[in-house]
Amino acid sequence: MEYRQLGNCGLRVSVLSLGTMTFGGRGVFAKVGGSDVLDATRLVDRALDAGVNLVDTADSYSGGLSEEIVGRAMKGRWNRALVATKARMPTGPGPNDAGLSRHHLIEACEGSLRRLGTDHIDLYQLHAWDGRTPLEETLRALDDLVRAGKVRYVGCSNYSGWHLMKALATADRLGTARFVSQQIHYSLQARDAENELLPIAVDQGVGVLAWSPLAGGLLTGKYRRGTEAPAGSRHLTDWNEPPVHDREQLYDIVETLVQIAGERGATPAQVALAWLLGRPAVSSLVVGARTEEQLAGNLAAAELVLSEGERERLEQVSAPPLAYPYWHQAKIARDRLGAADLALLGPRIAPR
Repeated sequence: MEYRQLGNCGLRVSVLSLGTMTFGGRGVFAKVGGSDVLDATRLVDRALDAGVNLVDTADSYSGGLSEEIVGRAMKGRWNRALVATKARMPTGPGPNDAGLSRHHLIEACEGSLRRLGTDHIDLYQLHAWDGRTPLEETLRALDDLVRAGKVRYVGCSNYSGWHLMKALATADRLGTARFVSQQIHYSLQARDAENELLPIAVDQGVGVLAWSPLAGGLLTGKYRRGTEAPAGSRHLTDWNEPPVHDREQLYDIVETLVQIAGERGATPAQVALAWLLGRPAVSSLVVGARTEEQLAGNLAAAELVLSEGERERLEQVSAPPLAYPYWHQAKIARDRLGAADLALLGPRIAPR
């Protein structure tokens, strides 16, 4: 297992992390998975034995049940892995049971610590933007949690480019704990993050944790053009996270993954994960699984290194059109592009 620095902080994380949205199966999360304590412990065992040192959860997954199961599965061996969780989503029916207010963040943190059965959270992430709470209030509350020793590092998730930059600039102005990471949706099927979030990560030293790196199973090879998806598949039906904007391009991507996988003796999922691990600023991919077999297959991606030719094939089949002002920059500013600019434009600019 390879370990990478999480942004500019001193924390080193495994390139594959264990996602636990499949733990619990309560409410709408039953569509994703329903691992109980016994099944979850087996998955945790397999991940730890493979060298995974980051377990990711959230207080909203199965109404807190995922955190409880993580706590029971990790009991007595917190020294082997870091725990990351998130806050922002509703945790109760009250008007202050959601958001990023000081009130909710502190209560949410205490609740997560209790469910996890630990005295600190290694990486505490803001699960989504809250445009109604002053950013200063949120960042000062996070800083207080860090100073109290209940949180070691802070990050965000699902922020836009301007949200992230505003938060980083505000933290610098206030002198509060700065985001060391952003957890974002990023895969061959959804490369929106390359427009702003990856360049910011390179420029500002923010680590990238990619959630749903297989697009919720869309890139595993079971969704093929002209074939019917296996029974029980949740995508291309009533589950739309992530949304599929161009089904034909998705099928083209999958066909290329299948071809490369056949040539390398790998699986399409492993090829898709290996591609992501070669992208700028990516620290770790958050992979979940319903079974030990699925998890073992995903973990093997840590050992697969794609050639430049293979990466180029995947680049060509999956690249979205450049939006403005990026196509304009690629045309007239290519002589003065920095490392952050090239995180997006590098593969699009042919050497002169």
